[in-house]
Amino acid sequence: MLSITTASLDAFIKHLKEQEYSPATIAKYAHDVQTLIQYAPEGIRDKEHLNGFRAWLEDMGYSGASVNSMLGAVNCFLAFLGSDWRLKYVRVQRRAFLPADRELNRKEYESLVSAALEQGDRRLALIVQTLCALGLRISELKAVTVESLAAGEASIQNKGKLRTILIPDALCKKLRAWCGERGISEGCVFVTRSGRALDRSNVWKMLKRLAEAARVLKKKVFPHNLRHLFARTHYKKFKDIVRLADILGHSSIDTTRIYTMRSGKEERRQLGQLRLIL
Repeated sequence: MLSITTASLDAFIKHLKEQEYSPATIAKYAHDVQTLIQYAPEGIRDKEHLNGFRAWLEDMGYSGASVNSMLGAVNCFLAFLGSDWRLKYVRVQRRAFLPADRELNRKEYESLVSAALEQGDRRLALIVQTLCALGLRISELKAVTVESLAAGEASIQNKGKLRTILIPDALCKKLRAWCGERGISEGCVFVTRSGRALDRSNVWKMLKRLAEAARVLKKKVFPHNLRHLFARTHYKKFKDIVRLADILGHSSIDTTRIYTMRSGKEERRQLGQLRLIL
């Protein structure tokens, strides 16, 4: 019997914080472990009982990708507990192209920036450009500081790793002008009225409102999709996936491959170029 208690979940959350997982990831892992507790409130009897969790999730209507995401969190929790038990993932073939309702394209990106400027929200226009031009995770936006603009590069610490990214001159110029006008002389460039660095929830809400103003499908407009647009644009221009993985801070090129998937429209066009329909 493997008991799962509130105390063990709290200890797991503390461990994730110490390992510098992002707040969003910690919240997700906590939710997924709580789902396991919902499945087995009295604890896990044996390996067969644990394996039933995967089938239970599928019966609940979760997609294969969602099931695997939850199993990853649970396996991390099991490892933290010192258990040798692990759940096997659902075999899901990776899509070769992006669904049309998830791909944020260059034209839509430009519409977002234009809409922010038309609304007089220059800060939001700069946030969108900074996230996209640097390929940042939303949790990494705080690394863009007045000091980093002076150096032309930013040091980013995430998931226990430290990487340095270059800030393009054009972006440095825009952000330095913003800081000068706003009297921001040190620290984070993008802050709240109280002077704290903007967090994920702040930016997420602003982008959803901006999507409506720009007439871009809301489900496409979220911070991480700007990172994906950076990755696709960079790969299309330079065709160097190893370099791109370093810029994005990926430990595995397999992860970077997901970021560089072509759109369904482009994939269909290329298939047509094969001229195999007689």
